[in-house]
This record gives sequence, structure tokens and C-alpha cells, in this order.
Amino acid sequence: MCDPVTDDLSDLQVEVPKAPRRAFRQIDPGARAMVIAVCVMLMIVSALLPWVEGASGWQVLFGLSPKGTVVGLVPILFAVCSMLFGVLLSGAALVTRLWALAFVSAAGCGFSLLTSLLAIWSQQSTSSHEPGPGPGIGIILGLLTLVVLTFQWVKLTFSRD
Repeated sequence: MCDPVTDDLSDLQVEVPKAPRRAFRQIDPGARAMVIAVCVMLMIVSALLPWVEGASGWQVLFGLSPKGTVVGLVPILFAVCSMLFGVLLSGAALVTRLWALAFVSAAGCGFSLLTSLLAIWSQQSTSSHEPGPGPGIGIILGLLTLVVLTFQWVKLTFSRD
């Protein structure tokens, strides 16, 4: 017959050596979790607002811009990066609490931040030295949200014990 105390001790002997490694792989966002969750929601809201000449962020993302609207490559790159890193990976890192996903989210949000600056710049200038149509409110909201999101992820990933 099996002794329950012996079974519990053998399970404990298997789990105890794994505990430090498991703790090292995970993060505890604490109060930052709420800030990151709000930023993820703001990234989704920014995709619903106008980005380029009346085309919303989701239209830029899927290439469904209205007729006559020319969307450059840089706003498309920003749409892809912001949704991938700012929404999908940030949400996954928040849910799983894995340090590796948090680190990739930090790096990806930083890259997305650079592409947002280029996307805004590309909307303010044209090749004929005339002012461009200007960035929409959604692309500016995306930039500001990525600043906060990048700061939160970087601070979280580099504050491990």
C-alpha cells in the first residue's frame, strides 16, 4: 500500500529544486499590471482612430484604406509593430508573467516607438518639399501610449532580483 506522506515528500523533493528556476523565469508586475493593461487598451483605441488622411489604424494595418488615400510603408510598419508588440505580446507577457516575453515586449515596444516617430515624420513631409497631410490623432495616441508602455516594460524587466 502506498503511504501518502511518502508520496507528498517525493513530490516535494521533485518540486523544490525547480522552484528557484521557476521564480527566476517569472515576473511580478504588481501595480504596473494595471498601467500596462490600460496601455494595451489605449493601443486598441488608437487603432480605431484616424491615422493617415482619414484612414484609421486598423485600415492601415490591413491595407483597407479609403480610395485616394496613399498610405506609405512606414505607417504600415508602425501599425504592424504596435499591434504585435503593444497589444499581442504585451498582453501575453502580462497574462503568462514570463520574463522572456516581458523582455521581448520591452524591446519590441522600443522598436515600435521608433517606427511611430518615423510614421509621424512621414506624414508631415512630402517629396515635393510641401507640408504633408499631418498625422492623425490615432497615430499620436499610439506614440504616447508606446512611450509609457516601453518605460513600464523596461523598468519591469530590469528590476529583477
